[in-house]
Amino acid sequence: MLLFLARRFNIYRLYVLSICLTIAAALSASSAAGAAARPSEKPPANQAKAAALADVASGRILYSQHGDEPMKIASLTKIMTAIVAIEHGNLEDKVKVSKRAAGKEGSSLYLKAGETITLRNALYGLMLRSGNDAAIAIAEHVGGSVEGFAFLMNKKAEELGLENSHFMNPHGLDEPGHHSSANDLAKLAVYALRNPEFKKIVGTQVRSAPNPNDSWDYKWVNKNKMLQMYEGADGVKTGYTKQALRTLVSSATRGDQQLVAVTLNDRDDWKDHASLLDYGFARFPLVRVVGAGEPLKEYPFETAEGFAYPFAQEERERLEIRLVPLNPESVQYRLGYRGQLKFMLDGRQVGGVPLVADAEREASPPKSGQAQPQADRPSVAATASQRTFGTAFQTVLKALLLQGGE
Repeated sequence: MLLFLARRFNIYRLYVLSICLTIAAALSASSAAGAAARPSEKPPANQAKAAALADVASGRILYSQHGDEPMKIASLTKIMTAIVAIEHGNLEDKVKVSKRAAGKEGSSLYLKAGETITLRNALYGLMLRSGNDAAIAIAEHVGGSVEGFAFLMNKKAEELGLENSHFMNPHGLDEPGHHSSANDLAKLAVYALRNPEFKKIVGTQVRSAPNPNDSWDYKWVNKNKMLQMYEGADGVKTGYTKQALRTLVSSATRGDQQLVAVTLNDRDDWKDHASLLDYGFARFPLVRVVGAGEPLKEYPFETAEGFAYPFAQEERERLEIRLVPLNPESVQYRLGYRGQLKFMLDGRQVGGVPLVADAEREASPPKSGQAQPQADRPSVAATASQRTFGTAFQTVLKALLLQGGE
């Protein structure tokens, strides 16, 4: 059996190739209407000192303006506070409010020293009303102290590769050494929005919670006006201090695509975010490249998950797919994995999906005389004069997969 697998692996090694997808957009000279409908390649002007735009599914930074410059970020800090608390805490825990928390200056939920609140409700108050008292209470409960929680915040920043970020506190009030950047905040928001609990909290417009001090409940209305102003808006956080000035991270979903916009020190942030999000949805639509469970031609493999990517129009034709099989001696192979499809754009990997065994086809011997692709050779090419983008893209997928198209 091992000899048979080894022989098959040698055959698969011959199959290793770069399946170059040369896909042409429909740019027929006779299609003036189509050319006129092409979205603007230039991002809209804005009033921000720094800005960023990102796609949540892929994590791709679609636009960056002074994106790596460390700056004051005010209450955008609470994005990190919330995700660290969600990951390290029990949302049903009772959080006891300390004197330090109750007395914290700035925006507040008006919690009183000694009262208790669930961690879940504290997070709603943190993100909807930007409660600094809630931030301190959360930090002391989850991290043992503000300093201990700041350590967890910086550890998470390091895990996420936020190279221009450092956190000194959980609320974002101006403090030496406390900063982030537009690109880092976009990456952080992308990560946080993939957490269902975080996503639910920041998309909530109004939240009520028990108030142990009075006969009426707490009622928190989200400060993020984008939730009412922009179609599909579903997050994330506002911020302001005298040094940072106006800061904002927003998110919106249209169809299957969710985008994140970030501006720092922006006097017209609501308008600028609407323009940035409109630009992102028009210029970088999310394109399905491959679905989950699709079998490969020439190989007894199928995809374990799907992959989609936000392509600008001129980028689609440059996507390259590479098949990388696993060694049959590896642990992953014995667990049913067979390799990976890597998706390359201009020599840089932009994604990948694992391949698993197609048990029925794997049990069948290879067909004699079966066509074998040649390494480093384009499998399919479609010229603009012959095919539209949709036709070309489906044709290329059919060359790779047994079932192409939708």
